Amino acid sequence: MRNLKIFSLTRLILVTAAIFGLTIAHAAAPIYPEPAAAEGDIRQALIDAAKNHKRALIDFGGDWCGDCKALDANFHKPENIALLDSGFVLVHVNVGHVDQNLDIAERYGIPLKKGVPALAVLDENGKVLFAQQHGEFEDMRHMDVQSVNDFLNKWKP
Repeated sequence: MRNLKIFSLTRLILVTAAIFGLTIAHAAAPIYPEPAAAEGDIRQALIDAAKNHKRALIDFGGDWCGDCKALDANFHKPENIALLDSGFVLVHVNVGHVDQNLDIAERYGIPLKKGVPALAVLDENGKVLFAQQHGEFEDMRHMDVQSVNDFLNKWKP
Protein backbone atom coordinates (compact mmCIF):
# COMPACT_ATOMS: atom_id res chain seq x y z
CA MET A 1 0.00 0.00 0.00
CA ARG A 2 2.81 2.39 0.90
CA ASN A 3 4.55 1.70 -2.43
CA LEU A 4 1.29 2.46 -4.25
CA LYS A 5 1.00 5.84 -2.48
CA ILE A 6 4.63 6.69 -3.30
CA PHE A 7 4.08 5.63 -6.93
CA SER A 8 0.90 7.74 -7.17
CA LEU A 9 2.58 10.75 -5.60
CA THR A 10 5.60 10.40 -7.89
CA ARG A 11 3.32 10.07 -10.90
CA LEU A 12 1.38 13.18 -9.84
CA ILE A 13 4.61 15.16 -9.47
CA LEU A 14 5.88 14.00 -12.89
CA VAL A 15 2.58 14.83 -14.60
CA THR A 16 2.50 18.25 -12.93
CA ALA A 17 6.10 18.91 -13.96
CA ALA A 18 5.34 17.82 -17.51
CA ILE A 19 2.34 20.14 -17.71
CA PHE A 20 4.35 23.01 -16.24
CA GLY A 21 7.19 22.32 -18.66
CA LEU A 22 4.83 22.31 -21.62
CA THR A 23 3.33 25.58 -20.47
CA ILE A 24 6.77 27.15 -20.37
CA ALA A 25 7.73 25.65 -23.72
CA HIS A 26 4.60 27.06 -25.38
CA ALA A 27 4.77 30.49 -23.80
CA ALA A 28 4.94 33.18 -26.46
CA ALA A 29 8.20 34.98 -26.96
CA PRO A 30 8.06 38.65 -26.01
CA ILE A 31 7.29 41.07 -28.81
CA TYR A 32 8.70 44.17 -27.15
CA PRO A 33 12.37 44.18 -26.12
CA GLU A 34 13.64 45.72 -22.91
CA PRO A 35 12.86 49.46 -22.79
CA ALA A 36 16.57 50.34 -22.82
CA ALA A 37 16.92 48.86 -26.33
CA ALA A 38 14.67 51.45 -27.98
CA GLU A 39 17.22 54.11 -28.97
CA GLY A 40 19.62 51.59 -30.50
CA ASP A 41 16.84 49.67 -32.24
CA ILE A 42 15.47 52.85 -33.83
CA ARG A 43 18.94 53.98 -34.87
CA GLN A 44 19.57 50.58 -36.53
CA ALA A 45 16.14 50.61 -38.20
CA LEU A 46 16.88 53.99 -39.76
CA ILE A 47 20.23 52.72 -41.06
CA ASP A 48 18.51 49.65 -42.53
CA ALA A 49 15.67 51.75 -43.96
CA ALA A 50 18.10 54.12 -45.69
CA LYS A 51 20.16 51.26 -47.08
CA ASN A 52 17.12 49.40 -48.41
CA HIS A 53 14.89 52.38 -49.36
CA LYS A 54 12.25 51.45 -46.79
CA ARG A 55 10.43 53.25 -44.04
CA ALA A 56 10.83 52.73 -40.32
CA LEU A 57 7.60 51.63 -38.67
CA ILE A 58 7.78 52.25 -34.94
CA ASP A 59 5.29 50.36 -32.81
CA PHE A 60 4.94 51.70 -29.26
CA GLY A 61 3.41 49.19 -26.84
CA GLY A 62 4.03 46.45 -24.32
CA ASP A 63 3.70 42.70 -23.96
CA TRP A 64 0.93 43.19 -21.37
CA CYS A 65 -1.26 44.82 -24.02
CA GLY A 66 -3.68 42.51 -25.83
CA ASP A 67 -4.23 45.00 -28.64
CA CYS A 68 -0.46 45.29 -29.13
CA LYS A 69 -0.24 41.52 -29.51
CA ALA A 70 -3.18 41.56 -31.92
CA LEU A 71 -1.50 44.26 -34.03
CA ASP A 72 1.74 42.29 -34.20
CA ALA A 73 -0.18 39.15 -35.17
CA ASN A 74 -1.89 41.13 -37.94
CA PHE A 75 1.46 42.42 -39.19
CA HIS A 76 2.49 38.80 -39.68
CA LYS A 77 -0.65 37.51 -41.41
CA PRO A 78 -0.20 36.37 -45.03
CA GLU A 79 -2.09 39.42 -46.31
CA ASN A 80 0.41 41.77 -44.67
CA ILE A 81 3.77 40.07 -44.24
CA ALA A 82 5.08 40.65 -47.78
CA LEU A 83 3.96 44.28 -47.69
CA LEU A 84 5.56 44.81 -44.29
CA ASP A 85 8.82 43.12 -45.31
CA SER A 86 9.12 44.92 -48.64
CA GLY A 87 8.41 48.43 -47.42
CA PHE A 88 9.21 48.72 -43.73
CA VAL A 89 11.70 48.07 -41.00
CA LEU A 90 9.56 47.31 -37.97
CA VAL A 91 10.74 48.45 -34.53
CA HIS A 92 8.91 47.56 -31.34
CA VAL A 93 9.41 50.13 -28.58
CA ASN A 94 8.52 48.94 -25.10
CA VAL A 95 6.73 51.66 -23.15
CA GLY A 96 6.48 49.57 -19.99
CA HIS A 97 3.11 50.36 -18.44
CA VAL A 98 3.18 53.68 -20.27
CA ASP A 99 6.01 54.85 -18.03
CA GLN A 100 9.04 54.08 -20.22
CA ASN A 101 10.38 55.68 -23.42
CA LEU A 102 7.88 58.52 -23.15
CA ASP A 103 10.53 60.91 -24.48
CA ILE A 104 10.88 58.85 -27.65
CA ALA A 105 7.13 58.80 -28.20
CA GLU A 106 7.05 62.57 -27.69
CA ARG A 107 9.95 63.06 -30.12
CA TYR A 108 7.88 61.37 -32.83
CA GLY A 109 4.62 63.11 -31.91
CA ILE A 110 2.89 60.11 -30.35
CA PRO A 111 0.46 61.00 -27.52
CA LEU A 112 0.66 57.78 -25.50
CA LYS A 113 -2.21 58.97 -23.31
CA LYS A 114 -4.47 58.03 -26.24
CA GLY A 115 -3.45 54.38 -25.75
CA VAL A 116 -1.28 51.69 -27.21
CA PRO A 117 -0.42 50.30 -29.61
CA ALA A 118 0.61 53.53 -31.24
CA LEU A 119 2.45 53.78 -34.55
CA ALA A 120 4.83 56.20 -36.19
CA VAL A 121 6.15 55.98 -39.74
CA LEU A 122 9.50 57.57 -40.53
CA ASP A 123 11.10 58.03 -43.91
CA GLU A 124 14.59 56.70 -44.51
CA ASN A 125 16.04 59.97 -43.17
CA GLY A 126 14.09 59.82 -39.91
CA LYS A 127 11.47 62.41 -40.84
CA VAL A 128 8.06 61.68 -39.32
CA LEU A 129 5.52 60.94 -42.04
CA PHE A 130 2.80 59.70 -39.72
CA ALA A 131 2.27 59.84 -35.97
CA GLN A 132 -0.82 58.16 -34.58
CA GLN A 133 -2.86 60.82 -32.82
CA HIS A 134 -6.22 59.30 -31.99
CA GLY A 135 -5.67 55.75 -30.76
CA GLU A 136 -6.49 54.30 -34.18
CA PHE A 137 -5.16 50.84 -33.29
CA GLU A 138 -5.98 50.78 -29.57
CA ASP A 139 -8.90 48.41 -30.27
CA MET A 140 -6.94 46.13 -32.59
CA ARG A 141 -8.48 42.98 -31.12
CA HIS A 142 -11.77 44.00 -32.73
CA MET A 143 -10.37 45.25 -36.02
CA ASP A 144 -9.82 43.22 -39.15
CA VAL A 145 -6.68 42.35 -41.06
CA GLN A 146 -7.67 44.75 -43.83
CA SER A 147 -7.23 47.76 -41.53
CA VAL A 148 -3.54 46.89 -41.11
CA ASN A 149 -3.19 46.18 -44.81
CA ASP A 150 -4.76 49.54 -45.68
CA PHE A 151 -2.39 51.29 -43.26
CA LEU A 152 0.70 49.59 -44.72
CA ASN A 153 -0.39 50.36 -48.27
CA LYS A 154 -1.01 54.00 -47.41
CA TRP A 155 2.45 54.49 -45.88
CA LYS A 156 4.65 52.22 -47.99
CA PRO A 157 7.45 53.93 -49.94
